[in-house]
Amino acid sequence: MASALALRNFKRRDIILLEREMSSAAHILVSGIARITCLNARRERVTVALIAPGPIPQFPTLPISHFDFQCEAYNDCRVGSLNWNTFDGIAENAGESPSKVFQQNNLRQWYRLLLRSSSFLSLGLHDRIGVALLELCSDFGIEESRGTLLRVSFSHKDIANLVGASRPRVTEHLAQLERERFLTRQGRQLVVQVDKLAQSVNAHTA
Repeated sequence: MASALALRNFKRRDIILLEREMSSAAHILVSGIARITCLNARRERVTVALIAPGPIPQFPTLPISHFDFQCEAYNDCRVGSLNWNTFDGIAENAGESPSKVFQQNNLRQWYRLLLRSSSFLSLGLHDRIGVALLELCSDFGIEESRGTLLRVSFSHKDIANLVGASRPRVTEHLAQLERERFLTRQGRQLVVQVDKLAQSVNAHTA
């Protein structure tokens, strides 16, 4: 598959894909971090997902959709694309495993959006921030003796966008999570106690 990819480079804040382009071909983030943004109810563009290298999820255009999803470069990115006919031929020869990877990635991203929404499971902001941190640790964390180190220093505004809250409120809750010993700081990076935080969130969704 690597040899069939048409590769492009993007600088920070470049638009990689518009909503209508996301499902037009198979797109793979080869390096860097991308983010999926959309318009909220106030027509402000917010981040709804931060994407690690791998398949870029598809957000299909719907007749009633006003979200205007975009895939943007969070930092310098390299993206490979190939048309679906070529992808289907590769998937068929590989026993369909590439197709399953794309399908599972799409489902995971949609599930994460549901889990972080304010209505799903009636999670409060504190737990939604916990869910967002667990999500970031899954994609960008490194296990070490103190916990899981987030290799990327995501801003409080990034996390606020993910959970649909203001930056000051997220800052307050991050400080509370620190007091509760669910996370510690290493400069601008965070070290998260993933198991303890997951247990706390699960206790509130049981």
